[in-house]
Amino acid sequence: MSPTGTAAPAVPALELAPGVRLGGEDLPLISGPCVVEGETATLDAARRVQDIARRLGLALVFKASFDKANRSSLGSYRGPGLEEGLRILAQVKAETGLPILTDVHEPHQCARAAAVCDVLQVPAFLCRQTDLVLAAAETGCAVNIKKGQFVAPPDMVRAVEKARSTGNERITVTERGYAFGYNNLVVDMRSFAMLHDAGVPVIYDVTHSLQLPGGGEQTGGARRYAEPLARAAVAAGADGLFIEIHPDPEHALSDSTTQLDPERAETLLASVIAVRRALRPWSVAS
Repeated sequence: MSPTGTAAPAVPALELAPGVRLGGEDLPLISGPCVVEGETATLDAARRVQDIARRLGLALVFKASFDKANRSSLGSYRGPGLEEGLRILAQVKAETGLPILTDVHEPHQCARAAAVCDVLQVPAFLCRQTDLVLAAAETGCAVNIKKGQFVAPPDMVRAVEKARSTGNERITVTERGYAFGYNNLVVDMRSFAMLHDAGVPVIYDVTHSLQLPGGGEQTGGARRYAEPLARAAVAAGADGLFIEIHPDPEHALSDSTTQLDPERAETLLASVIAVRRALRPWSVAS
């Protein structure tokens, strides 16, 4: 229901990537390691998440960043950079057939990334950067805008309007928690309804909602809460899930405290499918 007590408008179905739709009965998955760690490791990660998606019947977009530009420490691993990162992502796409999502941080990166990737992602800290949002949308790719930790859900509609002003209607928002005091995040489950009221599809980012940002050389996290938050978000109306999966999270070069191992991620996804089925007149991944 909307704040006025009337039924919220239906969120239109949206093609995020070939074969991957938001809305309707689908619960798409965006998944992969936080950052490109090399060709062999990235291909292995892609095949692992592809196997999980096949077993569960979920449409999948593979994600990995060629650069993590907002690391806590100057000495933290950022990734291989634009050239090598896109080469590796192109190789993943060629060998697996999966659609690809990656982050863009500057307007000049957008056209290059769009030549390889199906979805461009605007990082949370950059969600109000008009030139970046416009450049991403002008490529014609689907654009996933992460909701800033400092932005209320209704205010994200303005970022969506910027992107849609280019004529690109394939725009989504990802909920990833709101700054709550120092070094903590909280997820307002009303966010999905608020953005749905504006006709905006909303993806839930399990991984980054678990972060405990700042407070040291590396961002901490509370991986133990992945399951209850993911289930709650799907119950609250999330149109898709974003989960970073790493074969060996403890030794990941980024987000080692919040990424999930493949076995745990598959169990979590099976449980959210059960939640989705319980709330819908039709089933997912039947």
